[in-house]
Amino acid sequence: MRAVRLAVGPVAVAVLAGAWLAAAPPAPAATVTAGATTPFTSYEAEAGTPGGGATTVSLTAAPTTQYSSAALEASGHAYVHLAATGQKVQWTNTTGRPISAIVVRESIPDAPGGGGITASLNLYVDGAYRQALNLRSDQTWVYEGNNHYNDSADQNPADGNPRVFFDEVRAFVTGAPIAPGATFALQKDAANTAAYYDIDVVDVENPAPIAQPANSISVTSCGAVADNASVDSTGAIQNCINQAQSQGRTLWIPSGTFYLKSTTNLHATGITIAGAGPWYSTIYRAVPLPNPTPLGAVFDLTSCTVKDFHIDSNATSRATADGAGGAMDTTGTNWVADNIWTQHTLSGFWASGTGGTVRNSRLTSIWADGINLNNVSLNNSVGNNLSATNNFVRGTGDDAMAINSVNYNTDDNGNRTYYTPMANVTFTHNTIIAPWGGKGIGIYGGSGHDVQYNAIADTARYIGLGAGRFGVNGNDLLGATVANNVVTRSGGNGYSQGQPALHVGNGGDGQNVGVVDRVTVSNNTVAGALYDGIGFSTSTNTLLQNNTVTDPGRNGVVVAPPFYPAPSGSASITGNTVSGLKAGASAYLNNSAGFAATLSGNSWQGGGGPVQAPYGGTPAAIPGTVQAENYDTGGPGLAYNVTSVNGSANGYRADGVDLESTSDTGGGYNLGWTSGGQWFKYTVDVATAGQYTLSLRVAAPSAVTGALHLAGASGANLTGAVNIPATGDWQAWSTATATLTLPAGQQVFTLAQDTGGWNLNSLQFTAGGANPTPTNLAAGRPTSESSHTQVYGSGNVTDGNQGSYWESANNAFPQWVQVDLGSARSASKVVLQLPPSWGARSQTLTLSASSDGSSFTTVAGANSYPFNPSSNNTVTLTFPATTQRYWRVTVTANTGWPAGQLAEFQVWNQ
Repeated sequence: MRAVRLAVGPVAVAVLAGAWLAAAPPAPAATVTAGATTPFTSYEAEAGTPGGGATTVSLTAAPTTQYSSAALEASGHAYVHLAATGQKVQWTNTTGRPISAIVVRESIPDAPGGGGITASLNLYVDGAYRQALNLRSDQTWVYEGNNHYNDSADQNPADGNPRVFFDEVRAFVTGAPIAPGATFALQKDAANTAAYYDIDVVDVENPAPIAQPANSISVTSCGAVADNASVDSTGAIQNCINQAQSQGRTLWIPSGTFYLKSTTNLHATGITIAGAGPWYSTIYRAVPLPNPTPLGAVFDLTSCTVKDFHIDSNATSRATADGAGGAMDTTGTNWVADNIWTQHTLSGFWASGTGGTVRNSRLTSIWADGINLNNVSLNNSVGNNLSATNNFVRGTGDDAMAINSVNYNTDDNGNRTYYTPMANVTFTHNTIIAPWGGKGIGIYGGSGHDVQYNAIADTARYIGLGAGRFGVNGNDLLGATVANNVVTRSGGNGYSQGQPALHVGNGGDGQNVGVVDRVTVSNNTVAGALYDGIGFSTSTNTLLQNNTVTDPGRNGVVVAPPFYPAPSGSASITGNTVSGLKAGASAYLNNSAGFAATLSGNSWQGGGGPVQAPYGGTPAAIPGTVQAENYDTGGPGLAYNVTSVNGSANGYRADGVDLESTSDTGGGYNLGWTSGGQWFKYTVDVATAGQYTLSLRVAAPSAVTGALHLAGASGANLTGAVNIPATGDWQAWSTATATLTLPAGQQVFTLAQDTGGWNLNSLQFTAGGANPTPTNLAAGRPTSESSHTQVYGSGNVTDGNQGSYWESANNAFPQWVQVDLGSARSASKVVLQLPPSWGARSQTLTLSASSDGSSFTTVAGANSYPFNPSSNNTVTLTFPATTQRYWRVTVTANTGWPAGQLAEFQVWNQ
């Protein structure tokens, strides 16, 4: 087990790389640890010892597609792969306690036609066989290909692009408990018939049963039968609930598994329901499948206390037909859920009311939300002073935890029901690991919320911790504290958006609407973000203070990252530290002219770190010449990145990085010792937006293909790959050219060295330029939308696949879909497509564009455009070249369907 201590403001937060340590000794008074204290210890497989040829599989880079992988969904983004007889992974019991129960988070293959398989896997203790664990995969493996993206119900392997790889199996250890210091291993033997076993993590503990409390009535006294899957105990348990309510007694669930085969719920009001402990007492919903009846939660509870039992289900997907229903819907006052373990249900806790709390509970392998505190459950309209503390949530298919303040809901007849905005909800000391769908923690609307000392790790697709508003029918967020949390290896590429690990602002659910105001984000640690560390979209009066961002996959702190526009807003950004940047990345970027950010004391400004600034203090003017040796000041990681320091021109720049005297006309110094992966930044001031010719003075003994490119602040490639001709010598100079489009104003370029073997003396920018190579500037770029239905999100319009498509909400014109090119680019043509097999239809469209994502100019006015399969369902709009970043199509009518529809939205530079 390896522990890394990270300083977070005045406290220290432990991030466990090899295991999540449970029930640690009391910490010193000055130390507070983020995350839950649990009765079990988790050992990551990659921290164990593989044997027999077993291999460790790890996520080595941020995802380049929107789809999932086993490594992406694994805790630690890594697992051990057992694929042959004798392969194993082994650990040593370092808990100091005996181990009598084990949980294995694992993946075995699906059946060829779907529906899952069963197989065993053997447990060894101190090298001797102990028992076989029984595994199944019918509660994993759903597929997203063939227009099923983000659908958690398609079980057809032929559709491809699988997700939901891992399930969790739990078992008591047969025979003597595993002693402290003993070894234990999971091994594939000849009798273990699955083609492979992917082992993610094991939880180990030594649980003891809880005795029946006084003044309680056992469900068995009413006819409930334990451990008999053929018996439906629904009626018997409800009868006992009724008796407990009328007699003022506690309902007791003894040891054993009690099966519910009915589609009806268990209803209770004002009582305590208790079990012998979640390892001993289980309520198991086992409705016959396929199930035609929509299922509510197993329990509908009002003002109840529930504790010490396990809820499980036979649900095999998120669909009604596959048995998906929630575990507990709760409301009322001062309700309590304590030490409840939930698995395989649609949701864990869906709870409203006043003064309730979820604590000390475990939620694993949940199809949707883990803990959703809201103002709508069981037809209540308030959700105030609720809390969730010391819970462990792993492997959810939607938000692991959410504060969900709903403004209104609309019924099938268009009638709206309004709800009271939520207030004063608290999330503290929770551990959240590996949600395969949704965020780690989502704060959606309301006011006065307190989210502190939570540990969030390994999101597969989405934001780790987000503070904003949920969609058009959510409440505005008018105040929250987000402090002392640790967000590790989070963010994701859901809908090809490259989402940040921590996010503040509206649009976190794809709806860029509403007010997000007065969110304080302080003393958080964001480590190993898959993309940007911290991102802002539209929000006001945010305080981002004393946070630490380490080793982000892209940039550190970004206003208006891809897909999250911030045409307006304000924030105070002070005392934050960013370190471990990769080549070409920035500690801080503000991509919005309308977002007012006040910065002070941050590491990139000198508050504990160097300052990135233009060489000589003044940005280089464009049109004009930028000398290669005059890259920005600020040092490595901020102004430049080199693999070694080779320069000889220390008299010109004290860092001596890759500079030498040049023989080119005008003398001075050139940039040399080029190498793939190195980069240099230049702050410039562009007088006028438009197209420019870039002339590079270069020298190279031999020709170099794909030598370099110039990138903008958002990372967009402005020039494409630039080839350098052979000049015959390191000091024989020639000119290479490229064409690029630039917005006006001060900005930062990155000169990226893609392939070495050349020298550079200067970069000359001249207004105008040759016609560029025809390019679809929108290919693969982030998108946004007014709405979408089912799985037909806006990301489909830039994926290069004419068979996938965006479709808006029905009967709700106007609707729009938008592409963000990453920087202002010159375009003169837009191509719109529908799937080629669709029948003819006409859509009334308006094309508009914007430089800031807020103020749009009409490029092509409203007109009815015919899409016809005889012309490949393609419509082409041409117009005088205009330079814009955001391009939007607004649909006001469609003769083929009552919604906006587009398969491809292409923006061409000519």
